[in-house]
Amino acid sequence: MKKLAIILGVLVVLGLFVLIMILAAGAGYNHLVKLSQGVDSQWAQVQNVYQRRADLIPNLVATVSGAANFEKSTLTEITAARASVGQVKIDPNTAPSDPAKLAAFDQAQSQLSSALSRLLVVVERYPDLKATENFRDLQAQLEGTENRISVERRDFNTAVQNYNTAVKSFPAVFYAGFFGFHDKPYFAAIAGAETPPKVQFDFNKPAAATNH
Repeated sequence: MKKLAIILGVLVVLGLFVLIMILAAGAGYNHLVKLSQGVDSQWAQVQNVYQRRADLIPNLVATVSGAANFEKSTLTEITAARASVGQVKIDPNTAPSDPAKLAAFDQAQSQLSSALSRLLVVVERYPDLKATENFRDLQAQLEGTENRISVERRDFNTAVQNYNTAVKSFPAVFYAGFFGFHDKPYFAAIAGAETPPKVQFDFNKPAAATNH
């Protein structure tokens, strides 16, 4: 009788241990789901601000192209850069798990940023554009969008860091992979990314001389 009681006691203890492990694993799984959804949500925000910038570009190009003798090659460059972004196929609602896909997306966006920066530098040679209300509105909207891009990229990396830390932490490290939770890639750091970019035009400078 005593031996049976000991066996039952051991079974109860083992049962409680298994139950605790199941509950802990369930709670950990739910936590990973929440963090993963947080990354996806932040990724959607990143996509939104980049799309906002892309939507502004046609109006910007149309506005500055009306300036006399505006450099057509600059307009062609930024139009091509915008088109190349659209060629990178990536789910707007689910954060990429493939670092190569995120890198391709980031590279295309960086090329567009560079082309846009060069366009805005060229615009400074055309002070008459400052009198265009449409251009001033686009300038303000673009500046706000560039600031949001910087913020959303930072917040995305923070969400990914929290998720990746949870995936690699005990006890999730033992079952995360089995349930399909794997590391997610970050946006690569950009020099000066801690400072939101400024879209600024100095129309007080004299127009640059051109050679004909």
